[in-house]
Formats: sequence, structure tokens, C-alpha cells
Amino acid sequence: MKYLLDVNALVALGFLEHEFHDRVGRWLMSLRKESSYEILTCPITELGFVRVLSQAPQYGLTVAQSKTLLTKLKKQGMVPFRFIADDHDIAHLPAWVKTGRQTTDGHLAELARAHDSVLATLDERIPLAFVIPG
Repeated sequence: MKYLLDVNALVALGFLEHEFHDRVGRWLMSLRKESSYEILTCPITELGFVRVLSQAPQYGLTVAQSKTLLTKLKKQGMVPFRFIADDHDIAHLPAWVKTGRQTTDGHLAELARAHDSVLATLDERIPLAFVIPG
């Protein structure tokens, strides 16, 4: 199975002090029992990771530090990460997207589907997404 992590799940995984770090970590460790799985990132999720960690005062990281943290996370080897290209324009936005707050979620859900994967998230409100168990 392939999972595209949304920004919140990626931030939770990458930042040890995040309130959901253990939750995402436990889920990823449970996946190791599967014969094959991949964790995907894309331009939006990687840029979102850097944006959140460098803008939010509770994280206190610079853009360079955030970029380095994500690079190390992807190279650590315990989780099989793969970067996917994003070639979806606005025509791929799903019909369930009704508000501006849903646009990124809808885009990522469709991008995941196009790559034979599912969007993995902590948000229970995204249609057809996999909610990382608590």
C-alpha cells in the first residue's frame, strides 16, 4: 500500500515534540508488518512542512533547519519515502470541495489516487482519506 502524507501528518512525524508524533510513529511501525508499503511526499506536502515549521512560533525553526530536518527524515531508512511529481491542475479538484479550506485536501486526495495511493491524514473530515489511527 502507498500513502501520501498530508502536511499535518508529515509535520507530526518529523517534529518529535508534536502532539501527534507518537500516533504517526506507531502507525508507521505497524506498517512494517506489511510486505510492502511506501510513504509518499509531493511538492505541496514538502513545502507545507517547511512553511509550518518555519512560521509557527511553537516550532522555532528556520527555513534552512526545516529543510534539513525533512531531508534527514526522508533519508533515515526506517520508513520507505518516495517523492511524487504533481502534475494536477485545477481540473482535478474533486466535486466535494466546496470551501477554500478544502482545496489542498481535495488536491492531495486526488493526487494520491492518481498515484495508486491514499491520502494519510489526522483529519477525519477528508472524504476517502485514510485517518491515521489514534
